Amino acid sequence: VQLQASGGGLVQAGGSLRLSCAASGRTISRYAMGWFRQAPGKVREFVAAISRNDVITYYPDSVKGRFTVSRDNAKNTLYLQMNSLKPEDTAVYYCAGTQSLLGSRYYTGIDSYDYWGQGTLVTVSS
Repeated sequence: VQLQASGGGLVQAGGSLRLSCAASGRTISRYAMGWFRQAPGKVREFVAAISRNDVITYYPDSVKGRFTVSRDNAKNTLYLQMNSLKPEDTAVYYCAGTQSLLGSRYYTGIDSYDYWGQGTLVTVSS
């Protein structure tokens, strides 16, 4: 499966953006999917994930209540709705997926995902 992230841009603090991750080659309806981000000089970190059956979503405390992950199986696309953005959310955002059946504690791990998009830059100005 090929993943292509888009939707990044420049936004003021307090604003919103919706990132998209379009999949091709295979349907992602049975994939666990995740979003990660990497700020300059920092390691890549977990942002959100959704289980294969869309029942469970995962977020770190830093984005919980502000970000929402979802998918549209008809469009074979993953989304990340980001509200109340803060300057510290500035980073390149990557989508990722795996066909593996993940235990709950593995959704946050970079090594759990087999397929990665190219990244889209989100810049939040203060």
